[in-house]
Amino acid sequence: MAPVVSTAWLAERLGSPDVRVVDGSWHMPAEARNGREEHLQRHVSGAVFFDIDHVADHDTDLPHMLPTPQAFAEAAGALGLARDAQIVVYDVHGIRSAARVWWTLRAMGYDKVHVLDGGLRKWLAEGRPVEAGEVRPQPVAVEPRFDPGLVRSAADVREILASGAARMLDARAAARFTGEAPEPRAGLRSGHMPGAANLPWEQVIAADGTLRPADELKATFEAAGVDLARPIVTTCGSGVTASVLALALARLGLDRTAVYDGSWTEWGGLPDAPVVTGP
Repeated sequence: MAPVVSTAWLAERLGSPDVRVVDGSWHMPAEARNGREEHLQRHVSGAVFFDIDHVADHDTDLPHMLPTPQAFAEAAGALGLARDAQIVVYDVHGIRSAARVWWTLRAMGYDKVHVLDGGLRKWLAEGRPVEAGEVRPQPVAVEPRFDPGLVRSAADVREILASGAARMLDARAAARFTGEAPEPRAGLRSGHMPGAANLPWEQVIAADGTLRPADELKATFEAAGVDLARPIVTTCGSGVTASVLALALARLGLDRTAVYDGSWTEWGGLPDAPVVTGP
């Protein structure tokens, strides 16, 4: 099944016992918005809220890093996310943080998870049902699982840069990639990993917030200098928009693309990690 589903697809199945809807909305720190508070004000009927900052590793100062499989299983179970359910994740932007939740669920062994194409923005534009308040799901037992093939660490990236075994693909804005613009997080060096390609994540999203069609995506990746026949690892500022590129690659059939979880928040803060500036 495709990594994204349409609003019409979800509307036809809303309330079905085998479908779970997840609000994965998250905002950049500078946006001064709260995803949970907005969820309580308005969300797709029956949707539970998945907080990427809460369901995370709290033993690191890096933002929203993956938790342990055991901790994740407990959090997912409390949200009623059974492994045999069809899970549809959305966010308020169209497609942004929903992709991070999609990738997280897949990294934790869920194989029936999709992103709502166009998100809450498109859902509201079409007048589809929403509600307010807290959703209290029936908890379920979830067995811990982990798919290491979808995740890369800083040590993995060092090996990749040394061996050329994969192409690093950076989703940050071009000026941050080249080092012309400072990083929004204090204390990080500017620039990018040697040999990385740059494809700002917004370029894979259409004006209405939906994922661009496969033919357009293929041309976009190729224009960024990405060889789609070679392994790719996506990266960004903190692992959120890197997941958008992974979602776009999944639309092209490359559904095993790994994400560097720590991304530039980790790499740019490592004093011995190689960094270059310029195009």
